[in-house]
Amino acid sequence: MSSLQLDDFSDLIERPDAGVRRDAEARRERQAVPAGALGRLDELGEWLAAAQAAVPVRPVERPKAVLFAGDHGVAGLGVSARPAGTAAELVREILEGARPVSVLARRLGVPVRVVDMALDCDPGSLPEDVVRHRVRRGSGRIDIEDALTAEEAEAAFRAGMAVADEEADSGTDLVVLGDVSVGGTTAAGVLVAALCGTDASVVTGRGGVAIDDLAWMRKCAAIRDALRRARPVLGDQLQLLATVGGADLAAITGFLLQSAVRKLPVLLDGVVVAACALVAQRVAFRAPDWWLAAHVSGEPGQAKALDRMALEPLLDHGVRVGEGAGGLLALPLVQAAAALAAELPETPAKTEEPQEAAAE
Repeated sequence: MSSLQLDDFSDLIERPDAGVRRDAEARRERQAVPAGALGRLDELGEWLAAAQAAVPVRPVERPKAVLFAGDHGVAGLGVSARPAGTAAELVREILEGARPVSVLARRLGVPVRVVDMALDCDPGSLPEDVVRHRVRRGSGRIDIEDALTAEEAEAAFRAGMAVADEEADSGTDLVVLGDVSVGGTTAAGVLVAALCGTDASVVTGRGGVAIDDLAWMRKCAAIRDALRRARPVLGDQLQLLATVGGADLAAITGFLLQSAVRKLPVLLDGVVVAACALVAQRVAFRAPDWWLAAHVSGEPGQAKALDRMALEPLLDHGVRVGEGAGGLLALPLVQAAAALAAELPETPAKTEEPQEAAAE
C-alpha cells in the first residue's frame, strides 16, 4: 500500500495571502496611472504580490524553465508526427541549444532544467543531472495496459515533489513548467476527458507538429480505449496517473502540488501540463491559485482543462511547439507586471486646506 497520502495536500496548501492582495490593490489605487489602465497587468501584479506576500511586489529575478521528459508506449500506434521513442532526441537538442525553448531561454536569461522520467534511451547517453530521477524506460501503452505500476507512479510523483523542493530551496522565484514527450498529448487527452466527463473526440488535438486526419483518428481511438480504462479509477488520482498517465505526467502533478505547498508560482505551458494541473486540482482545490496559464496552445484538451480550473491564458499566438516555449513567451509579461506594480510612483496624498478663521 502506498505511503503517500494525497489528502495531506489539501491541508498543506494555502491560498495566496488575501490581505496582501488587498494592500496591493490599495497601493495600485494610489499610483499615478489610473487603476485599470494597464488592463490585465494590474491583476498580474496583485496576484504576484499575494503569492510573494509582499507589497510592493518584488521583481521576478530568478525564474527557471523546468521540463519533465518521457516517452509513451501509445506513440507506437502512430498517434504522433514524431516516431515513437524519440523524445530523447528532443532533449539532446534542448541541451545543445537548438530548440525554440533553448533560444528563448538564452534571450531571456532563464536557465532550463530537463528532468528525464521515462525516456526510451540508454540513461548513459544523457547527463547525470538529467537522468537521476528516472523511474523507468518509457511508459506503457495506455490503451491496453497501465502506463506505470503503482510503485513507479508513487516514485515519479515523489520525484516531482523533490524537484519542486530543490527549486524552492535554490531561490527560484517562478517556474515555467513544460514537458518533452512523444505521445504525451494522447495521455493528457485521456486525463482531461476522464476528469471532465467528455468523449475522446472533444479532447483529441493534432499535437505540436500537426498530424494528418488518419493519425488523428488513430489518436482519438487510442484515447477512447484508454478512457474506458481510466473511468473505474477516477477516485484515486495516483492510480489514475499509473493507469493512463506516465512517469513524466505523474512527476509534473507532484511538482505542481509541492510548488503550491512551497508557495512557488508556476506558469503552465501546454496541454500536458494543463492535464496534470487538472489532476492536481482534484487532489487540492486551492492549488490552482498558485498557477498562471501561459498561453493558448490550440489543443482542445488544454482549453477544456483551463476552463475547468478557471485559468485564463495570458497569450494567444498559436504556439504549438510545447517544451515550455509558450511559457517563456509569457514570462516577460509577468515580469513587466511586477515592475509596473512596484515602480510606478504614487500620487501625493491630498492635504485638506485649513478652514478660514471665523469672522469676528
